[in-house]
Amino acid sequence: MKAGELGSIPVVVGLILICVIFQSLNSAFLSAQNISDITVTMVGTGMISVGIVFVLLLGEIDLSVGSVSGASSAIAAVLAVNQGLPEWLAVLLAVAAGAAIGAAHGFFFAVLGAPAFAVTLAGLLFWLGFMLKILGENGTINLDSDGLIGQLTTYFFADVAAAYGLAALVVAVFFITSFLGNRRREAAGIPSRPLSDIVLRTVLLAVVSFAAAIMYNQYKGLPLATVIFLAFLIGTDFLLRRTAYGRKVFALGGSVEASRRAGINVTAIRISVFGIAGGFAAIGGLFLASKIASANQSAGTGDLLMNAIAAAVIGGTSLFGGRGRTWNALLGVLVIVSIQYGLQLESIAEPVKYMITAAVLLTTVVIDSVTRRTQKTAGRA
Repeated sequence: MKAGELGSIPVVVGLILICVIFQSLNSAFLSAQNISDITVTMVGTGMISVGIVFVLLLGEIDLSVGSVSGASSAIAAVLAVNQGLPEWLAVLLAVAAGAAIGAAHGFFFAVLGAPAFAVTLAGLLFWLGFMLKILGENGTINLDSDGLIGQLTTYFFADVAAAYGLAALVVAVFFITSFLGNRRREAAGIPSRPLSDIVLRTVLLAVVSFAAAIMYNQYKGLPLATVIFLAFLIGTDFLLRRTAYGRKVFALGGSVEASRRAGINVTAIRISVFGIAGGFAAIGGLFLASKIASANQSAGTGDLLMNAIAAAVIGGTSLFGGRGRTWNALLGVLVIVSIQYGLQLESIAEPVKYMITAAVLLTTVVIDSVTRRTQKTAGRA
């Protein structure tokens, strides 16, 4: 492995250490129920973090995603409960609203030239106010726990075959895509991974996947939330790595001027990326609302924004643009939520959670900066 090509290895090692430490402190940490709770709880923040990955790939930031997630969940609740719309339609309209809001932010940034930081900071404040306004004086709209939104985090596939089937599918897809990707690289004369490396990664993934399946089946079964999250991760990873659109996003994150000279529509890509971030913020907001069976005034506030951004960065997405994968959101949010649950089991005060998360984030940023400097020294950045 060349200098600077650490990839996701540091965060994977960190996640293993977190599991070892908390399991040694409390044997309940790796229990079936706790593993299931962690992988359901992480989905809301993880979805928002997927959108953040897209924005970070451009070398930009979106500070509005927390408020957009809260506003979108409020829109869904108002439409479904107050206006009596079918819940599936309310969900679609809420996600569309989130995407439209994100695209609007992208318009101010890409077309009018306003800094993304300032535009999305204004969006944070505006959509927070909008959410409070439509929720009304009560500030809370309760959702049907048996409805579509409520089932997002409470439905489990009890059939043991579901968890094992998903594990097998994930492993098979990983091996096939890795193998075919290597073949394409070899055909193009580009350096590729040795087959032994792919096999080793596949075996490790299989161990983790089937261990998780065993845990799920010892509790309530395979969570619907986890299935949906994995589906979005696979879809967005394919979008970024296997399509012309994804190549344009990476190119734009590498160099705006070079992208323009290559004929890439920089404005359209920027607007679409912020639209994607807004859409994923809305989806994440719906999962968070499902977790508490309501849309309320605290939705999208607190540490949600910081955790979503931290998850993307901790997972391995570069703050400098042009490097990252949506799977980074999964790794990062697993680290953050695992720390939260581990500290809760030990009854450790809330301030410590923030300090530990901050230390992990700082370490990741330092590694990213050192990696980038190493690549520049080697003439590869």
